[in-house]
Amino acid sequence: MGIIALVVFVSVLVFWRIKLRRNLGEAALIGFLAIVPLGGLEAPSLFMQGIGFASTFSVLYAAIAFVFMAYVIDKFGIVERLLAILNSLVGRLPGAPAIMDAVGSSVMGTLSGGDSGNTAATGSITGPWMLRNKWNKEIAATVLVGNGGMASALPPTSSMFIILGFAPVAAAITTGEFFIALLIAGAYQFLHRLIMIGYFVKKQNIKAFPAESLNPLSVSLKDGWTSILIYLGAIVPLVLTIGPLSDFIASVPSLGEEALDSIDIVVWIPTLMIAIAFLLGRKYVPTSVSGLFEFIKKAIPRFTVIGALIFFAVASSEVLTALGLSDNIAQLMGAVNTPKWLTLLIIGIGVTAIAGPLTSTGTLTAVGLVSYEILASSGFSPLISAVVVMTFASTSAQMPPASGSIYIASGIVGARPEKTFVMLITYYACPVIFIGWLIGMGILPI
Repeated sequence: MGIIALVVFVSVLVFWRIKLRRNLGEAALIGFLAIVPLGGLEAPSLFMQGIGFASTFSVLYAAIAFVFMAYVIDKFGIVERLLAILNSLVGRLPGAPAIMDAVGSSVMGTLSGGDSGNTAATGSITGPWMLRNKWNKEIAATVLVGNGGMASALPPTSSMFIILGFAPVAAAITTGEFFIALLIAGAYQFLHRLIMIGYFVKKQNIKAFPAESLNPLSVSLKDGWTSILIYLGAIVPLVLTIGPLSDFIASVPSLGEEALDSIDIVVWIPTLMIAIAFLLGRKYVPTSVSGLFEFIKKAIPRFTVIGALIFFAVASSEVLTALGLSDNIAQLMGAVNTPKWLTLLIIGIGVTAIAGPLTSTGTLTAVGLVSYEILASSGFSPLISAVVVMTFASTSAQMPPASGSIYIASGIVGARPEKTFVMLITYYACPVIFIGWLIGMGILPI
């Protein structure tokens, strides 16, 4: 019954999103309501079990909090100050606009978590700069899209929270180890982006900008060094819970493991980042109650869809688990008996194909759980399974023709979107599948 429920859930999600062109939050709700009756007489208890599990899961808060944080740092000008520092750091290198876009998309992607928004925010600055640096329009758009996809590859991101929301994943891996593993996996993707930039720079014979046209690093740091402090919100919880300091705290009798277990980094990272953002942007904070209300009101549309999507994705994963999906997948994989390397490759191609019409979050909602279950049943560790599934889903930005990032980037630089399709698949989507496969096979360690 678990596999039948999964087919129903995925079918509803795809139909609602692709055919009816409704948002993914609605699709996840309808999908959840569609699979609950498959429990028969247990349907009412399954409904309450799914809703109860999602309502008390910290991932839901974190996902909404990160979207609000992205809104805050944009409104408070923190993004612009960070990009100015990056400009001073890499501006003197050949292909500097593309390098800045790669670094900026990675830095901003950890704050925004959305491919399209990431492509737009960073690309609106670096895209015109690439044109002045004599980049071909279609190649420039391709690079912007490829870099924008880093938002789905690096933690913390919405995709990470959906994966953590799956009941089998939450029971098998800790948030901290998943966070660190994703950072390493994301670093491999970042290296790939730099290699592609180097290739395109050489292919087009791109030269560096004159040094006098750039602000010195000392100037940009003087104007915006405080913006870097936003990352203390992620660093502090991680240092407290992972590594030597964590071991020291655990050895203190008055604190011990119990104190560490009480620190949920999924909750504390966005909370601290929001608090730091308000401190850094205090002069932009509304001083009246009505002004503060209006500020928050304008943020609400940004997280209604992602909030509903993650809530019902988490609730649905609990119902699918209760309906026996894990056991069904294990039996199916035992019957098929394909080698591990082939299973991993098939999953990579399948997830990437689905990521084309859906977003990374939509892809993970639709097939993330079953992909994880298949890999875990095939002998891959829970951590590896979770990381490679998210890596495969991060191709959503680069998969034509439905990716919003493609049309945003093309609009920024005046390119023809259809001319980027082959390049995106060849230079970005396929290599990311290969990176995920290498991670899964243990060739690239995490």
